[in-house]
Amino acid sequence: MFSLESIKNTVQNWLQLHVGASMALVIESILLGILVIILFAVLGLVLVFMERKVSAVMQIRIGPNRVGPRGWLQTSADTLKLMLKEGLTPDGADKFLFNLAPFIIMIAAMLIMIPIAFAKNFQIWDINIGVLYISSVASVSVIAILMAGWSSNNKFSLLGAMRSGAQIISYELSAGISVITMVILTQSLSVNEIIASQENGWWIFKGHIPAIIAFIIFMIAVTAETNRAPFDLAEAESELTAGFHTEYSGMKFALFFLAEYINIFIVCAVASILFFGGWMPFHIGNWQTFNHIMDYIPSSIWFFGKTFLLIGLIMWFRWTFPRLRIDQLLNLEWKYLLPISLANMLLMTVIAILKWYL
Repeated sequence: MFSLESIKNTVQNWLQLHVGASMALVIESILLGILVIILFAVLGLVLVFMERKVSAVMQIRIGPNRVGPRGWLQTSADTLKLMLKEGLTPDGADKFLFNLAPFIIMIAAMLIMIPIAFAKNFQIWDINIGVLYISSVASVSVIAILMAGWSSNNKFSLLGAMRSGAQIISYELSAGISVITMVILTQSLSVNEIIASQENGWWIFKGHIPAIIAFIIFMIAVTAETNRAPFDLAEAESELTAGFHTEYSGMKFALFFLAEYINIFIVCAVASILFFGGWMPFHIGNWQTFNHIMDYIPSSIWFFGKTFLLIGLIMWFRWTFPRLRIDQLLNLEWKYLLPISLANMLLMTVIAILKWYL
């Protein structure tokens, strides 16, 4: 049966046999870097096309339908256009920081990929503090956004960056507490151990009401962290032209644009790992026959299927709810989500200590 694990083992064994263990490690590192770049490019094309089609369905229209069969090559055409456009730098900008910001946000996104398990035994590095590592590195992206807004020497860019900083730092609290709630339940920070703990059922089902509350809060918070509507005040076109990346063009703008969609994929991948078992098939207790049938579906299909369903949920938010004002956005976090998250974490602690979960 096809699996990413078998492909990894085949390549690894072949390299160790022909070039030795040390050289094999170097070549594997290079191949992993290339694969991550390819994954980013493919995800960018697929998610932008998916966004346009989802919005078209919700607005009862067709969406991209000219370039390529049924519009499939529209995002490729847009990418080519961005690659050919000249990258401009404003006269009054801090050129070093202005040019550095898009690379920092992409490097942060690439580093987050390290502990994510895309399939069974298919992971760049099984670090034992994987969830903590993801939360820590994800915080770096706000530095790139603030850097881009300030260095552009544009009042709209600076205002968008300041909004984004306030928004991301605020909603990181609720997202982090939701993650801690599930860590308390699983008693581990390792991505693989969290997934393995869901072998007899996903935590969204067997974690009782606190797990469902943590999932809802997590999805709201990460939607705000990724600057997605209805929390897109950092890029509010009707107020700030384009927000913190107003002055960017060409490939620098493309990197910011791509980073947004990659971050959506990452937060949904984390949600699928914490609440829906990651690559783990859907198992029900001791139903051996049913569980055996579910095991026939490759683990990579389970992981990407869950992740893309959650991405669809975030896209659904965008085309359903109107944009919040900045005061409404901060009130939602500090007056509602944060207190509920703290109370929910305490409730989950009681459940974990008393072992009331299934």
